[in-house]
Amino acid sequence: MPPGLLLDESTNCMETFNEECRDAGLNPDATCDPQQAESGLTALVAIASYYHIPARPEALSRELALTGGATCEHLLLAAKAIGLKARIVNVSEERMAKLPRPAIAVLLDGTFAIFAGQVDDGHFRLINPLGFTARDMDFAALQKLTEGRFLLVQRRFLGPGTAQKAFGFSWFLPSIWKYRRAFAHVLVASLFIQIFSLVTPLFFQIVVDKVLAHRSYSTLIVLVVGLVAVGLFDVLLQYLRTYALSHTTNRIDVELGRRLFRHLLNLPLSYFETRAAGQTVARMRELETIRDFLTGQGLFSGLDLIFTGVFIAVLFAYSTTLAWIVVASIPCYLAIGFLIRPFLKERIDEKFNRGAFSQQLLVESIVGAQTLKAAAVEPIVAAQWEERFAAYVRSSFAATMMAAKGQNAIQFVSKVTGVLLLLFGAQAVINGELTVGALIAFNMIAGHVAQPVLRLSQLWQDFQQVQISVSRPSDILNAQAEFRPTSPQALPAPKGHIAFRNVTFRYGAGGRDVLQDVSLTIRPGEVIGIVGPSGSGKSTLTKLLQRFYVPSAGQILVDGQDIAQVDPAWLRSNIGVVLQENLLFNRTIHDNIALTNPAMSREQVIQLAKLSGADEFIVKLPCGYDTMIEERGANLSGGQRQRLAIARALATNPSILIMDEATSALDYESERIILANMREIVRGRTVIIIAHRLATVRGCNRIIGMTDGCIVEEGTHESLTVQTNGLYSRLWQLQHGELA
Repeated sequence: MPPGLLLDESTNCMETFNEECRDAGLNPDATCDPQQAESGLTALVAIASYYHIPARPEALSRELALTGGATCEHLLLAAKAIGLKARIVNVSEERMAKLPRPAIAVLLDGTFAIFAGQVDDGHFRLINPLGFTARDMDFAALQKLTEGRFLLVQRRFLGPGTAQKAFGFSWFLPSIWKYRRAFAHVLVASLFIQIFSLVTPLFFQIVVDKVLAHRSYSTLIVLVVGLVAVGLFDVLLQYLRTYALSHTTNRIDVELGRRLFRHLLNLPLSYFETRAAGQTVARMRELETIRDFLTGQGLFSGLDLIFTGVFIAVLFAYSTTLAWIVVASIPCYLAIGFLIRPFLKERIDEKFNRGAFSQQLLVESIVGAQTLKAAAVEPIVAAQWEERFAAYVRSSFAATMMAAKGQNAIQFVSKVTGVLLLLFGAQAVINGELTVGALIAFNMIAGHVAQPVLRLSQLWQDFQQVQISVSRPSDILNAQAEFRPTSPQALPAPKGHIAFRNVTFRYGAGGRDVLQDVSLTIRPGEVIGIVGPSGSGKSTLTKLLQRFYVPSAGQILVDGQDIAQVDPAWLRSNIGVVLQENLLFNRTIHDNIALTNPAMSREQVIQLAKLSGADEFIVKLPCGYDTMIEERGANLSGGQRQRLAIARALATNPSILIMDEATSALDYESERIILANMREIVRGRTVIIIAHRLATVRGCNRIIGMTDGCIVEEGTHESLTVQTNGLYSRLWQLQHGELA
């Protein structure tokens, strides 16, 4: 049942509670329309206002990509995003009176209410976050509604703007520590496996020294049964260990991948514009190499070393001389690892660079397949890729051979150690210092000493590769995420008033000014056209408005609010953008239109398609709105893709619409269809239209002319065409002459 049903409407104490709520710091006005709100996020926003943290349920829902109601896990993530810490607790009757408030009660129907604590008569108060109606009840009634589940919410003192830590091995530790109990089970299983490995040599010693010497068949049967039992337990434990480790590492992979991908999406546009896609993909893949090291060999190296000490102590109990031979081999293993380290590191580094270089060309070739085929340069590109891939194979071979040299040297030391043990061990048996069974057991245990040491030397080589692997994703994870204010303003949808105040901008520190002291005011609902030659700063102006970049000087205001002080996600969700080339995804037409608002119904999608003129061709398709769009919209014409892009841009009902060369690449029929619907598209919106075809901007309220990053003229079509030497007049005459 919804929260409104759990509260008796007859006990509506809105005015009284609002007063109490404000005294406590809660802000009832922070909630939104009950028809649009979601109980969990609305409750969290109300508690955030208690801690003077601005937030809006709609913004949090967008941040979490919710298409339905929020769960407890969603609320934990949302709390972290706005600078709160939250945890789920189960509360008994004794602790209920002392439960910190305000908290969030988790109702059995999946909705949420605000827990306001104990009132004067000993009852407990729950508040409906959607309507701010309250109901007092005893513990039994409260327990029936919640089963004692609550979310405790407190302020995180560092807030959401905590300084970003440099990427390194420590970046993985929180995710690994989260599953410490599972890893503890794995380590306990490993402990027993190591113990079983110590039992087997002792059984063999008894068989050789006692059973064979005394021909005791019954004792042999007992020992064999014991060995089989130990073997079964050993196999079972190894299976359970593998299952637990694989299951846990898979969960860690999901979490690490999520963290990396979310950080990647939070990087500024400039990051992607200065790096090849293939290089970025290769860097992301290195995350698995690091995780394998930390949760695989790295995890068990400590346990191996501990048992190496135990095994060495057992060896000394058998024979001091033979034990010293085994101990003397350990520094040799370590020395080989240290000597080979710099050479191996160099070759692994080269291997990665060559691999990323070849993958970069592969990604570019797949994305630009049409261009390659149109230019008939497939043989040239194939030769380039073969050259790059051959270089990668050569570097991979060099790294493999260098590692093999180290392994072969270690194996040689191991064989020499085995020969020395055989030599001195045989002498000890001949001299009566050691039994044959003890010598066999000693060699078996010595193998258990050598194996961890060999793994340790291999671990050292793997560590060299992982050190290089760490430097790869660090380019992504150490890159500063897009700036978000520590206390972003929780603002309603903008009305569309835009002001550029003395804005200057350059793309690089040493570059020229792309915009120079630009000042421009756009009133709500006004349709503005911007024209000018290529490179005049038209598109840059709209990128600054979307806060893809920050001005070198000056301010940009939306409804009087400096956009540097607002959440860029909030800003962009209120700006619709249609570019000359718009990316359509390999999904259905419905999903592409509803990309920014996945919860949209089919009726709403159809309404948007009709508004953009897309419904006209969609209904003629065999599967209609369920038609799958091929990658990058290859199965649609340019005009069809553009109309879908316009529908998608309108999905959030933005108050500001940017059309950047949206019709410049279209045929006249497609352009006519879009322009015919333009009056409905721009209704009630502030619209910025950038165009080279002046017919597109002819009907705008104002037309802005730009040259070399400066506004050189503005006015209506009629006023600008009469200016003989004006920019717009000259462009109009050129196009009019061409048309004539």
